[in-house]
Amino acid sequence: MRTESTDTLLPCAARDPQSGPEAPAAARPARREGGLVRASLGFAAISLLGFGLAYAAATASLGGLLFPEQAAGSLIQRDGKIVGSAWVGQPFARDTYFHSRPSAARHDPMAMAGSNQARSNPDAQQRIAEATAAVAARESVPPEAVPGDLVTQSGSGVDPHISPAAAEIQVARVARARGLAPERVRAAVAAHTEAAQFGVLGAPRVHVLQLNLALDTMRP
Repeated sequence: MRTESTDTLLPCAARDPQSGPEAPAAARPARREGGLVRASLGFAAISLLGFGLAYAAATASLGGLLFPEQAAGSLIQRDGKIVGSAWVGQPFARDTYFHSRPSAARHDPMAMAGSNQARSNPDAQQRIAEATAAVAARESVPPEAVPGDLVTQSGSGVDPHISPAAAEIQVARVARARGLAPERVRAAVAAHTEAAQFGVLGAPRVHVLQLNLALDTMRP
């Protein structure tokens, strides 16, 4: 009488005899690391092409389509020639023009920067005191009447605006130098005063370049 064996054979993984010897256990982590490196490099390449090139090209094209003037730099032209940008201030030194804010970057848009000096810095205090005295003498006003934005540098170094108060103390000088009635100059200032954006963002401000260009069209 034949009996069946009760012994249980442990299963073993089948291996293709053509696959060669199984890799040592120590080599398996190296293979996994190699796969991770390749995946990381691939993701980096896709990110560079997708976000660095394709996204930038798409946004630039969309900006040029929807906002062509702003995308081109909001350039200001006079007689067919570009004389500046609505977003970049310029220095003015003549008495016939309104003067801009001081600039640590010399109004260079390629070197936008502030002084990075706090009000407590002795050098900043001395510079502000000297600038206040100079502006007071130029505008024939007491030092305490000089607005702060005429003696302090903006954070960007290319601020194209001044405050209405900074424009007001320059009205008499500009009117006298141009032979214009102060009321006409003051009206030009009002015409180029921009209100706070949406009524709440920022403060009223005067665009210096556009104001000076308007003055050039006025005759005594």
